[in-house]
Amino acid sequence: MAKWTAFPHAGDYEFDAASVKKQWARLHAGDGEPLPTDATVLAAWALFHNGEFQKAAEAGLKAAQAGHSAGITVANKATCIYANYLEKKEKARLDLFMEAAARAETLAAAEPKNANAWYWQAYALGRYSQGISVAKALAQGLGGKVKAALEQTIKLQPKHADAHIALASFHAEVIDKVGALIGGMTYGAKRDTGLKLFQQALKLNPGSAIAMIEYANGLVMLEGDKKMKEATRLYEQAAASKPMDAMERLDVEMAKAELED
Repeated sequence: MAKWTAFPHAGDYEFDAASVKKQWARLHAGDGEPLPTDATVLAAWALFHNGEFQKAAEAGLKAAQAGHSAGITVANKATCIYANYLEKKEKARLDLFMEAAARAETLAAAEPKNANAWYWQAYALGRYSQGISVAKALAQGLGGKVKAALEQTIKLQPKHADAHIALASFHAEVIDKVGALIGGMTYGAKRDTGLKLFQQALKLNPGSAIAMIEYANGLVMLEGDKKMKEATRLYEQAAASKPMDAMERLDVEMAKAELED
């Protein structure tokens, strides 16, 4: 495995297994991942929350090899968050997303009731689609796969805030790229459904910076410039929120950077 770019705020978060366990509900308010029963999986999560994404992915895969399949979810989340925010090379980013998608798909086949197996498959394919262009991804049939996996996630875990955000973004991006008519007829993308899903995500996880950011982006895609003021307000809220771990810090920093542009 090539050496991953380091988290730029290394040392700002110092979780260990005990503090991760204590703060679990708050740290996993977005993905609803169940608290792991295995110590090695919990240790991998501590690495993730500290921003040691490569070590977290390696530890998660090692735990999975030892028979603890929950380690795959740590590895997939670490890989996807790293690829999304920190990997500079486009080809490496896309390869990492496809690796995570393949692992998640295998896990979903083995554990069809594992909500996050479906979610990380959808997330990875969704980010890959944005990388190659949404129009190209739709032509390759990836859109349907993303939508189905997210709907399955929500069916299995109705309070999965992150899946609500991702599915809302799917509706917004498809309509933005191909228009409401084709988006609705061909891909089942609907403006009202998208807006409702964004609002639901924020209800489920009110402090989520990423929910605010994606909602802001979605508002502009679905409603145009007339929602720019509201979108800016959401970005400001996201930028002002207090991150609890490395992943949230990356979301907040992204919101700040967007406001400065």
